[in-house]
Amino acid sequence: MSFRELSRRSFLHVSAMLPGAVRAGVTSAIPVGLELYSVREELKRDPENTVRAVAQVGYQCVEFYAPYFEWNETQAKQMKKLMDELGVRCYSTHNDYASLAPDKINRARDLNLILGCKYVVMASAQPAPGIDGWRVVAESLNLAEQRLESVGLKAGYHNHQVEFTPVNDVRPMEILAENTNPSVMLQLDVGTCLQAGADPVAWIRGNPGRIRSLHCKDWSPEKSKGYTVLFGEGAADWKAIFNAAENGGGVEYYLVEQEGSRFSELETARKCLATFRVKHAA
Repeated sequence: MSFRELSRRSFLHVSAMLPGAVRAGVTSAIPVGLELYSVREELKRDPENTVRAVAQVGYQCVEFYAPYFEWNETQAKQMKKLMDELGVRCYSTHNDYASLAPDKINRARDLNLILGCKYVVMASAQPAPGIDGWRVVAESLNLAEQRLESVGLKAGYHNHQVEFTPVNDVRPMEILAENTNPSVMLQLDVGTCLQAGADPVAWIRGNPGRIRSLHCKDWSPEKSKGYTVLFGEGAADWKAIFNAAENGGGVEYYLVEQEGSRFSELETARKCLATFRVKHAA
């Protein structure tokens, strides 16, 4: 059986992999996962044991980032097998801008199908200066979406500070939202949105149905803290964010992300999940 056929068959199970309550829109069952950049040093040392440890902490899904793109078919299948054994899902991956270009997107497609993903997310972009550069990024997302939709995958975009920082009085995120197909997910990074001085709740409410996943990363305006605060220790109003995401935002899964803290990577992930559960239940 060919790599493509195996990938195609893997995709047929994607919708079944989403918890039934999530497919039906019941917000109480929205899974919470970990963006694996949060445990990047552990992941470098031992990818499989790191995913195993993340599952043991209690995360329901993971999001792989750029290094996964170097895996071969066998490595991707081994990781999928492990995730199935652990009951952990991978709904999306983070990818470099170049990985969604026409000459590489087939590889991204095949790897994501093997992993059972739904979204192939562009993690960042470095466009040409000015608003027109962001319009080019938007068009590249539309083209990627066209190439992915034939096998049921969807494209997405993940923001950093720059997308919420005005260029000639226009925020690049507005350009991306207005010039991409509604099927392109706008994955909201809460922390970087806050640091740029934007309002994550207003952004969610202004783009209904498109915020299908959020990076639950906190941020403190105190210079000595910034992104080193744990989830719940920063400036984010999580109650309002959860409310907006689950009442019109279209969230399907949450992802905790941490750039670093005063604790080890895995202890940080554990503490963040414990606080997430408390705040989400409040």
